[in-house]
Amino acid sequence: MLHTPAYAAKAAKAPIEPYEIIRREPGAHDVLIDILYCGICHSDIHQARDEWGGSIFPMVPGHEIVGTVVRTGGHVTKWKVGDTVGVGCFIDSCRECEACREGEEQFCEEGMSVTYNGYERDGKTPTYGGYSTRITVNEDYVLRIPSGMPLERVAPLLCAGITTYSPLKHFGVKPGDEVAILGLGGLGHMGVKIAKAMGARVTVLSHSPGKRDDALALGADDFVVTSNENSFRENEKRFNFILDTVSAMHDYNACLGLLKRDGTMVLVGIPEPVPLSAAPLVMQRRHLSGSLIGGIRETQEMLDFCAEHGVLSDVEVIPVQKVNEAYERVLKSDVRYRFVIDIASLKETHP
Repeated sequence: MLHTPAYAAKAAKAPIEPYEIIRREPGAHDVLIDILYCGICHSDIHQARDEWGGSIFPMVPGHEIVGTVVRTGGHVTKWKVGDTVGVGCFIDSCRECEACREGEEQFCEEGMSVTYNGYERDGKTPTYGGYSTRITVNEDYVLRIPSGMPLERVAPLLCAGITTYSPLKHFGVKPGDEVAILGLGGLGHMGVKIAKAMGARVTVLSHSPGKRDDALALGADDFVVTSNENSFRENEKRFNFILDTVSAMHDYNACLGLLKRDGTMVLVGIPEPVPLSAAPLVMQRRHLSGSLIGGIRETQEMLDFCAEHGVLSDVEVIPVQKVNEAYERVLKSDVRYRFVIDIASLKETHP
């Protein structure tokens, strides 16, 4: 057993505070990873506060993990001590269903084993995330971090990066396409960068006029203020593709009207139920879909793509002791654009 320092929520809405967890010793096909950085995803807040229901406490959040392999099991072939690796939103799956066989483990028919707030494949051992000093993971669910990338800026790619890359790739965004990114937060800012790297002409749709300069600095070609009542009429039938990253309630029907004939809008945010009319879809043969992170193969593809094109997350690095403050700032949209925990701050207080 590996006694491991961590930060955990001990109950719904309780502050994140120091805690000790037990990590397993690496099995034959496991690697032990010394965690260096872990991003803070908005879903960490939802789950730590049990806003989606079903939270498991005590909870150690964190699924945007970058670190170094420090020990390998006897049959590990993919990794060696010293490798720089990542762990994303899940750490195992059934491996046998159609989705797993096709490299779409996030859609595992038995349910993926999420990195935290879930269970190992035995169905009873809780999973704990990256707000900790180390993690033990099967070698098949570990990702290679390309050399030369600043690791603190890579960590959010393991969730925000793949969440936006996957639908852009799957639905065939290509050079010259008119692409809109709805919402400019942790997900949205990655969507802008990745769509631009794919050669699209990118427009940010935001209700906040103050984000215009940020959007253009991130690489967007245009910015549309959705709180302006004329914006939807002026941009009707403009876009081939809309990536909707917004988790707050908003008008899907108005957004669908911005699509060209045969255009596609993909949801990656999960707001409260939103009314949907058939007319905007039927009249222009538009498509409305959703997307959930990506499989291991596609996540590795995303990391390699980002390395090739110089795509990285914009981050604010914090010590773990400021995690509760960071949560409150996320809720106020007071971060540009992702908090990342420097796990060295946890190691210093718990050698």
